[in-house]
Amino acid sequence: MMKLPSLGALKSLKLKGTARRTPGLVCINVWPDRVDVSHVEAADKERPEIKRCDSYRKVGGGEAAILRRLRRDLHLDRYRCATLLKSGDYQIIQVETPNVLPNEMKNAVRWRIKDMIDFPVDEATVDAVSIPSTDAAVGRAAQMIAVAARNQVIAGVVKPFNDADIPLEIIDVPEFAQRNIARCLEPEGRGVALLSLDDRGGLLTFSSGGELYQHRRIDVTLASLRGASPEGGEGAEVRLELEGPYERLATELQRSLDHFDRQFPRVAVAKLVVSPVPGADKLRSYLGDRLELPVELLYLSEVMDFPDIVELHEPARQAQFLHTIGGALRVESA
Repeated sequence: MMKLPSLGALKSLKLKGTARRTPGLVCINVWPDRVDVSHVEAADKERPEIKRCDSYRKVGGGEAAILRRLRRDLHLDRYRCATLLKSGDYQIIQVETPNVLPNEMKNAVRWRIKDMIDFPVDEATVDAVSIPSTDAAVGRAAQMIAVAARNQVIAGVVKPFNDADIPLEIIDVPEFAQRNIARCLEPEGRGVALLSLDDRGGLLTFSSGGELYQHRRIDVTLASLRGASPEGGEGAEVRLELEGPYERLATELQRSLDHFDRQFPRVAVAKLVVSPVPGADKLRSYLGDRLELPVELLYLSEVMDFPDIVELHEPARQAQFLHTIGGALRVESA
């Protein structure tokens, strides 16, 4: 298993470590109006088990205040803790792997991306992972996925956790959190495309063998799909207006699938899986009629256990917590 991005795990940022006392990982996802917390145990289990999946509203006092309360009420000092950056907090870029020694790789990647990011690389925290090579990649330069964020953004994410005395060990990004979910969905020897949708847009990831190959953001929001209907209404103009988000999403997905097939022809994508959003049955049917591979809906209960969290069977709840659960599913390599 490859080492995953851990942007916050740099000593210069003074993240706090702690001995592992309680199994699993807790992901704490901080939003403007709430904090989502998920605890997942996966090691030595046939299926990952979600032990906690709760949302806490912010009620005055700022982020440090609610995190301090959660540390006390949930005994977070007993857990390994992670958090996720938001989509606007970082840039994620596919680059050619530098031909250098392993101990020189990080500096070489920084130099390679310096003209690809919109802020000075000297002010950035950078990490990268290799994209698995395939037989079809022979003769083509190896590739990496690099993640870069401003140091001040990382410091701003870390500060309320430090102020709350929460032992934050890992800062990850949604693309890799979603890859962690996709790992549970992959058929043996084949890849999977996973599409998640929320009110910020869509995120499409391609993974195989538990590794992320490609990702893409799609500018179609869940809110736009709620107001549309694939059946349309009376009159051509009405149908065009209503079908817009569905047709746009189907077009972008097909383009992404075609591009992935050209880049990685030896990686067979078995299916497209759509996150459990309200109205997903209608969306699955529409995409299934227009795409050239099977389209399925994601039901977490088919790949994970959460016997004590009844509300997680609701599609809206699964959609809200998808990346937070994925962040807590992170598997460390030896």
